[in-house]
Amino acid sequence: MTELSENTYNSGTGRNEPKFKLWRSAGLLLTYKCNCACEFCYYNCSPDKDGLMPVETALSAWRSLQVLAGDDAKVHLTGGEPFLYWDHLQEVLKAARSEKLGKADLIETNGFWATTDAIAEQRLARLDELGMARLKISIDPFHQEYVDIAPPRRLARMASDILGPDRVMVRWRKYLEERGTGFHPVNTRPGWPCHIERERVYLRAMKDYPCRFTGRAAGRLAQLMAAEPPESLAGLNCKADFLGAKGVHIDPFGNVFSGTCSGIIIGNVNQTPLEEIWKQFTPHRYGLVNTLFNQGPCGLLEEAVKGGFRTEEAYAGKCHLCTQIRQFLFDHGLEEAEIGPAECYSGT
Repeated sequence: MTELSENTYNSGTGRNEPKFKLWRSAGLLLTYKCNCACEFCYYNCSPDKDGLMPVETALSAWRSLQVLAGDDAKVHLTGGEPFLYWDHLQEVLKAARSEKLGKADLIETNGFWATTDAIAEQRLARLDELGMARLKISIDPFHQEYVDIAPPRRLARMASDILGPDRVMVRWRKYLEERGTGFHPVNTRPGWPCHIERERVYLRAMKDYPCRFTGRAAGRLAQLMAAEPPESLAGLNCKADFLGAKGVHIDPFGNVFSGTCSGIIIGNVNQTPLEEIWKQFTPHRYGLVNTLFNQGPCGLLEEAVKGGFRTEEAYAGKCHLCTQIRQFLFDHGLEEAEIGPAECYSGT
């Protein structure tokens, strides 16, 4: 297990100053492709996106996380929708088992594939055999715009029976049964004629379960929640966000994102092992990250405004402003090395 003092930033700070946390978890985004294009998606996933993480990239990151965190290392497999590539998902798990890397702590899915009891039972048994510790099923108004509620409900029921309730997470369980919640999945489908009703459902969902306004969530949802003038965000830096992140997400191309800060690249595991990325991390090595670390997204405004960026009257928070600025820089070819990849910034 790696010591905190092995990190470049930590080695230059005083004893009582906040330290850069050790990464103990890694979310492996097997693909940006998804059968959904949820309004709250941090990674802008959709049916039009692409990318598939090679098995060796997944294993390399998995090994590195164990070097960093030892027995505390937790890897989860996500996307996009990893079950669009069922055979590939199995290959990753088989290879990890062969190398004795331990169980996948979590595998995430929207459950679209559980169309019959037989399919659900067969795949759950296979995942259990391959060493999945827990299954996480997304059930919420955003996913249910694209996924009929019946398959994920079937999956949740059968997973609880086959794996045991302690190994099944439902996000969010209050939407598992619509009775008593006021949630009616059909009301949020794209063809639903009343956009006011859809927005009402969105607002209630965000009130119940606040989200971070990055990726696609910095679009329509953030606009619904926007209430803070840009000047109120001045001085809100991201120091605590970077130092306090206890994990990373790694995309299909090996790009490393701190926490859920999608679209801000702090390294690539295909070029540098994850443990070395952690050891070498110090904000001043980066342009955009250094600005965010010390000044927050308002520190990016001057360059953006010079290029033609115009601020909104109100924002839903600093992540909303940050994502808007980075999107502008990307769209106008002004991006720095840390802004990418295109999948995080392209349209639906």
